[in-house]
Amino acid sequence: MTNKALNVLDEPLETCSLDPLTGFLRDGDCRIGNNDVGRHGVCAQVTGAFLEFTKRRGNDLSTPHPAAGFPGLKPGDRWGLCVDRWKEAEENGFAPPVILAATHAAVLDRVDLSQLKRHARKVRRHGRDRR
Repeated sequence: MTNKALNVLDEPLETCSLDPLTGFLRDGDCRIGNNDVGRHGVCAQVTGAFLEFTKRRGNDLSTPHPAAGFPGLKPGDRWGLCVDRWKEAEENGFAPPVILAATHAAVLDRVDLSQLKRHARKVRRHGRDRR
């Protein structure tokens, strides 16, 4: 995909996280490429409750895996999540906050914008709050 990817707000996709470095391509963005079968397009700020939920579901995101270049996540980290995992967490009451400006538009084929907006995190940008 090109750098002209759009977010769910139909604006240019913003970077999700450079520390830890996220994205399917590990470039900081939640772009969804052709080989990304998990569709890692939801930029979320993970919570302790979400990390426990996903660990119980068999996807431990809190334990570091240095050989794979994965630092392990802690509450407050931003991370590009699989849209289906985020949706599953939302349906079970464990959805972490979403950064709409950094969430890829292609996730809208699997989750409604209204669902994402209910979990949108306000982000300070240029001195003002934004959804």
